[in-house]
Amino acid sequence: MEGFEGKGTVITGGANGIGLATATEFARRGARIVLADVDQPALEQAVTHLRAQGFEAHGVMCDVRYLKEVIHLADEAFRLLGQVDVVFSNAGIVVAGPLVQMTHDDWRWVIDIDLWGSIHTVEAFLPRLLKQGTGGHMAFTASFAGLMPNVGLGAYSVAKYGVVGLA
Repeated sequence: MEGFEGKGTVITGGANGIGLATATEFARRGARIVLADVDQPALEQAVTHLRAQGFEAHGVMCDVRYLKEVIHLADEAFRLLGQVDVVFSNAGIVVAGPLVQMTHDDWRWVIDIDLWGSIHTVEAFLPRLLKQGTGGHMAFTASFAGLMPNVGLGAYSVAKYGVVGLA
């Protein structure tokens, strides 16, 4: 891909942190942005922040744990941008602590967001990227935990190892 000027970019977990920083840099380089997040106030604030700098930015509420919501995100992104060139599956959370203290719900929450969120993003966007015939890129946040196990980050490491394998 040559530059970001005019490129349609979608970022999950885009309301803060790595997602918002990446969106800001892509926008600075000329990309048109759709941010997705579960935190509506933070999402609205992030979109307002980008627009105040003169960037094209849109927000779509999305809980990546649910394929139906990620499909809705894809629908909205293509509607708003016309074409999507970059999809950054970034949404993620961590529950830290010894494995023996992790509950089933802890495991489910981490795996559903950190791994299934990326799988849902592939399911919702990859066929459309291929169909539009102009190519596209998918990127994933995996962290160092996707390459090296970390004490106290069992579920997170499991999910991020999966994301590395998916990518």
